[in-house]
Amino acid sequence: MARPQLADLTVGDVVATRTVEIDRAALVRYAGASGDFNPIHWDERFATEVGLPGVIAHGMCTMGTVVDVVTDWVGDPGAIVRYGTRFTKPVPVPAGGAAAVEVTATVGAVDADAGTARIDLTVTHEGTKVLGRTQVLVRLS
Repeated sequence: MARPQLADLTVGDVVATRTVEIDRAALVRYAGASGDFNPIHWDERFATEVGLPGVIAHGMCTMGTVVDVVTDWVGDPGAIVRYGTRFTKPVPVPAGGAAAVEVTATVGAVDADAGTARIDLTVTHEGTKVLGRTQVLVRLS
């Protein structure tokens, strides 16, 4: 697959969409890798007792999962210069299934002089925005 070219991008172009699924097994793997064993990410009773709708995904797990949309589109994880987001709502992860997270990647800005494009991600779960101001700066030819 050919890598995207900066000259071919226009602000407003949707460059990728995807539904990613986060299940409880992903939470276990993420907890092991990150060292974040907070019970809100694995203990249903604890999570509801502290006012959550149930077990929720780690925010950083969600953030790390959705950026794959851009990584796959650009074809090189090294092309990502900067990535940031705001955590706006939790992603509840059901015990017997997975949370479906919808991701749309749109060109937000193009800087021909710098050779970069800002890709804005819209990230929702069940129609609710779960990450806000999610922006990925990529370097392209």
